[in-house]
This record gives sequence, C-alpha cells and structure tokens, in this order.
Amino acid sequence: MRSILAVDDSASMRKMVSFTLTGAGYHVVEAVDGLDAYEKAQNHTIDLVLTDQNMPNMDGLSLTRKLREHPRFKTIPILMLTTESSDLMKQAGRSAGATGWLVKPFDPARLIEVIAKVIR
Repeated sequence: MRSILAVDDSASMRKMVSFTLTGAGYHVVEAVDGLDAYEKAQNHTIDLVLTDQNMPNMDGLSLTRKLREHPRFKTIPILMLTTESSDLMKQAGRSAGATGWLVKPFDPARLIEVIAKVIR
C-alpha cells in the first residue's frame, strides 16, 4: 500500500484529505506543520508528500527544500495543496522542488487523479 504524508495545520483539511486518500486505497500519515512532517518523513516510508504552504513553524516551501536536501527524498513526488494560486508562488514551488501545485478547495477526484499520475 502506498503511503502519503499529508501536511496541513488545519485539522479539518487533514481529515478531508485523509478521508479522500484512504478511500482511494492509500495509507495516510498526517502532520500538523512542516517541522512535524519532516520528523514523520524520517520515521515512515513515504511515497508522496502532499503539503499546504502557509503553516506555523515551517511552511510548505521550506519543507520541500529541506526534504529535497535529503537523498531519500530527492525523487519522491511533493505536491503543494494550498490556497496560494499566484504564478509567483507556483514558480517558487518549482524552484524549491515541488512536483505539482493544486489549489484549495480541492476536487477529490482530481486529487486522486494527480496523485496516481505522479506516485511511483
């Protein structure tokens, strides 16, 4: 079973994402911010990271950069799921190493479709 690290400081958003992904047959590890996510990524086998951008302690772009520094996470897909939709933010995401960018509110079918395309 593929494992996805879902990172969002909003408990309700984590639950919606988790419900959607679990229903599609994925194992979900939840994290409350980038710092929590980085720790959990070290202790779990993760096939994909789905992260919000705006969070306390460590934002999504910082998390992406930090994961990309680690050899284990060089090729793992990292998707941003955020309310941020500006081209400037998307470019910053690409520069940080994000694989893709999805804007909230998300369409569950579209989320599953995008994950299925990028997960290894």
